[in-house]
Order: sequence, then C-alpha cells, then structure tokens
Amino acid sequence: MRRINLQYIIWSYFISMNLVSAQGIHSFHEADKDTNTLSHFFEKGRFYGHARSYMAGTINQGDLTDYYAWGIGAGIGYETPKFFKHFQVGLSGFFMFNIKSSDLSKVDPKTNQANRYEIGLFDIERPDDHEDLDRLEELFVKTHLGKKSTLTIGRQIPQTPFINPQDGRMRPTLVEAAVLELKEFKNLNLHGEYIWRISPRSTVRWFETAESMGIYPVGVDINGKPSQYKNNVESVGVGIIGAVYQKKQWNIQLWDTFIDNVLNTAQLKAEWKSKPIAGKNWIFGGQYIQQNVVGNGGNEDPTKAYTQENSSSNVFSGRLGQQSAKFDWFLNGTRITAKGRYLMPREWGRETFYTFMPRERNEGFGDVTAVTVNTFFKPKKNIKIELSGGYFQLPDVKNFALNKYGLPTYSQINLGLTYQFDHYLKGLSALLLVVRKDEIGETYQNDRFVFNKVNMTHLNLIINYHY
Repeated sequence: MRRINLQYIIWSYFISMNLVSAQGIHSFHEADKDTNTLSHFFEKGRFYGHARSYMAGTINQGDLTDYYAWGIGAGIGYETPKFFKHFQVGLSGFFMFNIKSSDLSKVDPKTNQANRYEIGLFDIERPDDHEDLDRLEELFVKTHLGKKSTLTIGRQIPQTPFINPQDGRMRPTLVEAAVLELKEFKNLNLHGEYIWRISPRSTVRWFETAESMGIYPVGVDINGKPSQYKNNVESVGVGIIGAVYQKKQWNIQLWDTFIDNVLNTAQLKAEWKSKPIAGKNWIFGGQYIQQNVVGNGGNEDPTKAYTQENSSSNVFSGRLGQQSAKFDWFLNGTRITAKGRYLMPREWGRETFYTFMPRERNEGFGDVTAVTVNTFFKPKKNIKIELSGGYFQLPDVKNFALNKYGLPTYSQINLGLTYQFDHYLKGLSALLLVVRKDEIGETYQNDRFVFNKVNMTHLNLIINYHY
C-alpha cells in the first residue's frame, strides 16, 4: 500500500481551505461577511503555485550512450497575512513524475560512467523511481523587523552568491536556515544567515549540511584517486554574511561564506552601469574571490577531507557589456589561478563567475582561463533569443591536483529561445535551450574524459506556469 505522506495531507488541507474560501466569496455579499473570523484571515493570505514540464536529452559522441527524460510536476504554496503585526507563516510543496525516460540507472558500458544530466530531473538517489517524488519545500516563520527588515527561520529558497536555487532541473536547491535581512539603512542592505540543513536540487530528502556534500559525483582527489569525502565531512553548518551597497550607478557587494571546519570563501564584487546614452547602458563589472581551508578541511584524515589543509585558491572575473531595449551583449573573462582548486559543493548552487554558462561549471579546477561572449536579442517584449559562446582552458585531465573531474579544455555554444505568454496564458513561459560542447584539450583516447563532458549536444525544452 502506498505510504501516506505528510505533504499530501498539508496540500489537501490548504487546497480545500482555498476552495471553501472561494465558495464563501461567491455565496455571500461582501457586506454580509463577518470579517472577525479565521476564515477571513486566511482569505487575506497569498496562495501561489508552479507547474513545470521538463524534457531533456543528451547526444554523446559515437557509440557512447545517449539519454533522454521527460518530467512533469506541480506544487502549491501559501503565505499568511501578518498576525500580531509582525509575523507570517509560509509553506509549500511540490510533486514530480517521470513520464518517460531512458534507463537512468544504467551506466555507459564503454566507460562505466553514469548519466549526468537527465538523472538530475528527479531523485539522483533513486533513479528508478518514476512517481513517488515529493518534497515539503518551504516551511518558515517570518518576523518583520521595522519597515523592510525580516528574520526568516525554517525551510526556504536560498538567495546568496554561492548557495542558490541553481535552476536547471525540475526543482531548486532549498535550505533550512535562519536568515536576517536588514534593509533600514540608506543605500545599504545587510545579510546574515546560518544554514543547518540542505535539500539539493535533484533530491527529495533533507540532509545535514555536511551530509549533503558528496551526493553529486565527487571526482578525484589531488592524487588522482576517487575522492572519499562523501559521508565523512565533519561540520556543524554554514554561516554567511553579506553587504550590498547601491548608489546611483554603483552596486558593490561583499560576501563571506564560512563552512565550519571545511572552507571559507570571500567575494568582493563591484559593478557600474552608465546612465542611458541613446537608449543604451554600458556595464562594467569585476569580482575577486579568495578561498582558504578552515580547520582540517572536513576530516582529520586527509583522504576523507573535502579539501586539504593549507590549500587556497584565487579567482578573478570581469565583464564589459551594453544593454538596450532590443539587444544586449557582454564580454566576460575569468581567471582561476594555479594556486589551487576553486571548490564549492555543487549540490548547493551554481558558481557566480561572469563566464558561467548553463549546463557546465568550472568548480573543482585551478589554473583556468575562460572567455565568453553573451548576446541577447529581444525582437518583442515577450521573446528573447540568446546566442552565447565560450572558450575554457583547463589543466590537463591528468593534472589531478588542479582538475577534479577530468574535464579537458573545451568550447561551448548555447542557443536559447524564451517565450513569455500573455493575456489568458499570462504566467506561462517556454524555454528551448541547445548546448554544444567540443573538446579542445587532450583526452588521451580515453572516453572517460569525453562521455557527458565534451563532443556532445544537450537539449532542453522547459515549460513553466507560475500563478
């Protein structure tokens, strides 16, 4: 017998409550309603929902295995109005189904490697589960402090440079945390956060922060042996502080992400946007990221640690671009020095570099030089066409100290088409994304350095409806 899940009970309750409230609205005249009731209180809250269809496919080189998958899902959420003048409560949940897919648990027979992209649409811990995929996503209490500041405690969507929703699968990454947002100061917002549990995208469970490190493929250690940090990292959580200064054309941000006993990542980011000149704005931006090991890197046994003691890394990233009503372009560059690997658990969010391109990352590498060009054409307000290209020079695949995942130097081209529906279908959008990646660096005739990495085409068709 299928188990009864708490999420179904909660969703059923709130859906029923919404229907009852709606029926009450239509059944009685507004003047006859008793506003001093719990029902009226809930009517003033905010219901919201999301439905999603995601089709993905990967065409690999030659006789290497190809994959495809189609997932659909839907969810509903509710946030109460303020009570006792300062408090709100919110919750949401989402369920998914694997409508049709290739065997996502089957490894490629030639390389003995698993699927990389399509498996992430569902639950990477249970790739054969096609329907029992649901998650209680948000469950929080929000306290309003002053006119704009808030303290939110519980399950919520993360919004920081290194821990973020990282859209690109069926559901985002979520955190269980205490988040303080101070927005009472002129031109300055302050952020403080402590995270004790995480539910990464491509999963339906909640994990302690240390436990969540290693759910995705772990790559190799600096000696070329399979990393062993999964289930061996010792950490009590993640602390984040941030400051965002906005004045006229300037936006300056300072962030520090502290993973207890593992790693500290500090970021300085500055952007300048010109005033419109003939309907165009110039954009200049720069980032500097400094990483240092904390404690023993996660475990006193170096073979089980996430990073090695005394290790560090430096990242520089810059951008020059122009925006207008019809066309945007950006020229970006990133340099990760050869001092060490830039590391950040892939389960927690996508990287913040200007050269980031969807469906690939440069996390886990040192001695990287990346250059990308992004162009966006907007023929109408509801249509956007993207054509982006990048060159990513990485260390040799056998330079294990600086190449964690065995990815060769590569080129990437992304072609995207986004359409926003309007009128009766307002809230509905569609994205078609085609990604092509090709090897430039040496792969030593070893398909393990090719499969799901280079010489491949990846396709996405994503349809979203938000209400």
